Amino acid sequence: MKRNNLLIVSLVLILAFTFSLSALAQDDPIKIGAVNPLGDITGRQSSKAMELAVKEINDNGGLLGRKVELVVIDSEFKPEKGAAAIDKLATVDEVDFFVGGMSSGVHQAQIPTLKKYKKITVWAGAASHKAEEAVGPDADWYFHLHPWDYQQGASYGEGWTEIVKENEEIDVGRVFLAYEEGAFGTDSFEAYKSMFESAQEGEGPFAEIMEDFAGASFKSAALGGGEYRAMLRQAKEYDPDLFIWAGYDADAIGLLAQSREVGFEPPLFVGAPPGWPQDFEANPLSDKVILYGMWAPALKEVNEQAAHFWDAYIKMHGERPATYFAPLGYTNIMYLAKGIRNAGTLEKGALIESLKNTEYDSPLGTTLKMTPSNVIQNQGFTSQKILQYQNGKQHVIWPFDLATSEIEYPYSF
Repeated sequence: MKRNNLLIVSLVLILAFTFSLSALAQDDPIKIGAVNPLGDITGRQSSKAMELAVKEINDNGGLLGRKVELVVIDSEFKPEKGAAAIDKLATVDEVDFFVGGMSSGVHQAQIPTLKKYKKITVWAGAASHKAEEAVGPDADWYFHLHPWDYQQGASYGEGWTEIVKENEEIDVGRVFLAYEEGAFGTDSFEAYKSMFESAQEGEGPFAEIMEDFAGASFKSAALGGGEYRAMLRQAKEYDPDLFIWAGYDADAIGLLAQSREVGFEPPLFVGAPPGWPQDFEANPLSDKVILYGMWAPALKEVNEQAAHFWDAYIKMHGERPATYFAPLGYTNIMYLAKGIRNAGTLEKGALIESLKNTEYDSPLGTTLKMTPSNVIQNQGFTSQKILQYQNGKQHVIWPFDLATSEIEYPYSF
């Protein structure tokens, strides 16, 4: 009898301990681990936007009755640092999810580590198709927001074709691409080269407009470079209708200043970095410069979500968002949060299914929803926008349904 009583007491204690642990687990925050390059404006502002999203979520009761905690680690633009950050987030910080990112080169180094843990990952950055190929078609836990390089190129071709049709004086037959020598720039060059080859056969997004193509590389100022004159003289000799440079925000001012030094003044001067220097629109060098991106501050005038993000970001951080990685970082967190709410659970299989079917009206002016890409199962955004700096303001000039101004042509000093 005493033995039975002892057994009953032991079972009661075990159950009580189990329920206590369960209750404590329910009180623990949901932890989201982000890896961003904090020395670059894209990483800094993306992280600040993530902080805003987490604050708004927690101010509204958290997720599933639990607070949300954001842990951010600096990748320092170094592949080995980015990969080590994923390990730390998983083993030391014990996060539930991975988010963030910008550089394709860093992300390629992170993918083997992400595959080791297979936590649900909602990755905002990285455009190189090589990263997509490294992820592979079986990673149902991986969700990617930024368009891949070939998707970006296709949208640019579509945009320029429509712009040329609307503006008879504009010609984009001869295209020159200046590209930083890392993964981002090199893959951008390969993507354009492939599109040019298709255009020669009358196929692809540039089929109606591209007649010739050339390019040259440069070392980005973000990675210790900053001398562009030789490349710019090569571009000047080629005499393009459309000049594009693919680098980082650290290249913007130096590249434009050196263009003036060598007298290079193409009709269309386009920059394609992930972000631009803070307050670049106030610099006289910016006027009539065209850029590729997913967002412009002027979108707040035509989109309710963009207006909310703009006001809330400035209120919290006391600065204006200057790069599309800010609203993209906000979207990164808010999309994951909406998927969790829709699932009603953190159980992996149910949450993956929920995220696959979740749609989020983003401050980028576009609804985020997942579709398969060339390789992965869950690709979010598939196109960029064509923007232009005009009189100290950044405007959307394409797509036309989100345009906040018409193109000013040609570019001139």
